Amino acid sequence: MKISTGKLILILLIVLFEGFFVTSVKAGGYSSEKKPGKAGGESSEKTSEKAAGDASEQTSEKAAGDASEQTSEKADGSSSKKSSVKVPYDYSANIECVKEPEKPLYGGGIISAASAGGKKLAAPIKGSVLKVDLKKDHHYALSAWLKLSKGTGDITAIIVPPDGKFITAGAIVAQSDCWTLLKGGATTSSEGKGDLFFETNSTAEIMAESIALQGFSFEEWNAHREEVVAKERKKKVKITVESGGKPLADAELSVEWVAKGFPLGNAMTQEILDMPEYEEWFAKRFKWATMENAMKWYSTEFEEGHEAYEVADKMLALAEKHNISVRGHNVFWDDESHQMDWVSKLGPDKLKEAVARRLKSVVTHYAGKVIHWDVVNENLHFKFFEEKLGKDASGEIFKEVAKLDPKPILFMNEFNTIEQPCDLAPLPTKYIAKLKQIQAYPGNKGLKYGIGLESHFETPNIPYMRGSLDTLAAAGVPVWLTEVDVTKGPKQVEFLEEVMREGFGHPGVKGIVMWAAWHAKGCYVMCLTDNKFKNLPVGDVVDKLLDEWRKVPEKPMTDAKGVFEAELFHGEYKVTVKHKSLKEPIVQTVDLDSTKSEATISC
Repeated sequence: MKISTGKLILILLIVLFEGFFVTSVKAGGYSSEKKPGKAGGESSEKTSEKAAGDASEQTSEKAAGDASEQTSEKADGSSSKKSSVKVPYDYSANIECVKEPEKPLYGGGIISAASAGGKKLAAPIKGSVLKVDLKKDHHYALSAWLKLSKGTGDITAIIVPPDGKFITAGAIVAQSDCWTLLKGGATTSSEGKGDLFFETNSTAEIMAESIALQGFSFEEWNAHREEVVAKERKKKVKITVESGGKPLADAELSVEWVAKGFPLGNAMTQEILDMPEYEEWFAKRFKWATMENAMKWYSTEFEEGHEAYEVADKMLALAEKHNISVRGHNVFWDDESHQMDWVSKLGPDKLKEAVARRLKSVVTHYAGKVIHWDVVNENLHFKFFEEKLGKDASGEIFKEVAKLDPKPILFMNEFNTIEQPCDLAPLPTKYIAKLKQIQAYPGNKGLKYGIGLESHFETPNIPYMRGSLDTLAAAGVPVWLTEVDVTKGPKQVEFLEEVMREGFGHPGVKGIVMWAAWHAKGCYVMCLTDNKFKNLPVGDVVDKLLDEWRKVPEKPMTDAKGVFEAELFHGEYKVTVKHKSLKEPIVQTVDLDSTKSEATISC
């Protein structure tokens, strides 16, 4: 690797000086020299270049630990946990480009104390490098208001811990006439002096205001998640049991989660149609699903004019039999490499006709039967339909899908938005800009939109993931992790648990679907079971999380007033009542989802 004279001088300065200093850096002066790629991906997709390892490879098992290890539970299932939170996490994000930057989060965190002789950091900082004191085994939340001296361009934040690794902590699209908020972060595995700086792919100077870098121990970070879980995923419920119109005291109850609550699902393949053991394993765990390929255009009309919905229809019928909700994936895929030959060869007019036929066919065929539509898949990385039909192709397609099937939430769906901050195509700010473009298209006001994040991880940068979710959640539409997987490696199980806990523990995330469909010849990225449907270690951690997030009190009983109160996860529960006065147990299903907290069982 060639190093320019300017870059060499800069590196020497960093080595020589202790404490805080500011020095001029050319745009792009520091680079990790890694190119972004799609980590994981859908089963039929090409595997792109290995994505840059932005996060520290050390994610503490302590942070991913079972919540029950940190919580002592009362008999009613409520928590008596002592909070580990010293500094609350700030989930807020302003997604507007503003004339004046807001105050720094956390009062600047450790940046406010970064000093030379105790002086506070001057602002704005133009292309500067900051020395910061970093602790070992901490997650650092980064935020900053940024702008350029001219034009528009991407600004990337880089953190260099004491071990010398370059971690891309976040990136945004910045302008010259207003300030944009960047949220991200990094994880440290060493202690000592580190560097924080910004770089841009434009020729403009970078200006930064209200920079904040707040450190959290892994225990604190996990405590933030648990606070969200307690507030957003659980609630105090009251079940009253009556017999002959009178309270039934000292009744033994059995409470079992059966449906609803926080959506946690998985992808499924057509092999499930011919394998009862696959069907049984899947239905026992998941009430939400995505068909991996069966609904895609190349699966239903590989040859022009010859439509085939038989496989998808059978898979949908199987899902309905088990009360499994299905996401419609997808109406169109914006990647040219996944168009059929006959589609790729069409001119604009003929393509427009083919798009209209496909849209009407698949959406009317499954209208009222799916909960979501991934409308134009991956339209930040790829632009097949925009290049052929115009820049508003996605907006037009969203409008037409909503006309034919108005109930489902209509999703964009992208990879690397929360996985890889060095991939500049799907940055959170660009995702929101594309969503706003679709929303602003004539006729699209008031449609039900969703943000789909594929979540194909290699080594997750958990602070960046959280900061990006903060930004995306500020758009005010449901956020789902739609295709979660982690590539194989010695820490695959640990990384998957961290990603799942981070998603479940974020207030903006409304559902998670994994991309771990079983294949007879081997799973694409992540398998939960072997070919006999015995759990692999990755499957064990998923089962552990399912058990934890659907946990109910042991041996509950009604009190003297016939009442049982407990803290339960949102959901629909099967309650079995046993009492010496009853000839046989009474079984009733009660809905205790997010909007309901009381139920009465009459014996």
